[in-house]
Amino acid sequence: MTKTTTKPTAITDTEVAADACRQLNLTGLAPALDGLCDDATRRRVSHPKFLAEALQIELDIRHERRRARRVHEARLPRVKTLDGVDLNANPYITPTVIAMLQEGRFIDNNEPVVLLGNSGTGKSHLLIGACLAAAENGRRVRYITCAQLANELAEANDDHKLSRVVARYGRYDLLAIDELGYVRLDQHSAELLFQILTEREERAAVAVASNAPFSEWSKTFTDPRLAAAVVDRITYRAHIIQTGTTSYRLNNR
Repeated sequence: MTKTTTKPTAITDTEVAADACRQLNLTGLAPALDGLCDDATRRRVSHPKFLAEALQIELDIRHERRRARRVHEARLPRVKTLDGVDLNANPYITPTVIAMLQEGRFIDNNEPVVLLGNSGTGKSHLLIGACLAAAENGRRVRYITCAQLANELAEANDDHKLSRVVARYGRYDLLAIDELGYVRLDQHSAELLFQILTEREERAAVAVASNAPFSEWSKTFTDPRLAAAVVDRITYRAHIIQTGTTSYRLNNR
């Protein structure tokens, strides 16, 4: 009886290269390598050009993954872009304001941004849009409402994990606190929030949206001296943006 032997399948150069890509953690390039090689052969590109194109694919994929990760980490409640702001609806929101939030230099300079105005005037839209723009540019961002942050800090304090949580919030390039002034904070919660703001003062950017003027922040922080200290922290070197009193949502129903 004649034995038949099966010859091992030869491994192609492309397969070897793809395996090397995976070992080098070039996970974006590996699955695209086969098609890229065929395309390069058809176009008869030089070896340096092929290498440059291959590495650019890996860089582009890594950039997109990082962008998606940063946007996910920001925990935005909904998608709002600065490009989607209707400049005709609110005369207080100017192209200069949009450009400042879009470029994000206030983040690089560790400068606060304070958005003040009545409900429906676009504060949250601007805040979320600034967060999205920053995250898409690779910055670490965290959006949270004032009430949510106060509750998280109180729970962390009760669980003896406050220092860890404060340190985590200190690592974000931008901390965006929405709806300050909507909920009255007890003394302890107000002090914990003040601790977060103090931790970030001149070290990292904070953006705050509030429906109350500074003169009424004592209603949120209960202690007038603490309210004054918070206003002092949040307004030093700050970009203060007034969004007005006329509700955009009511006018567009």
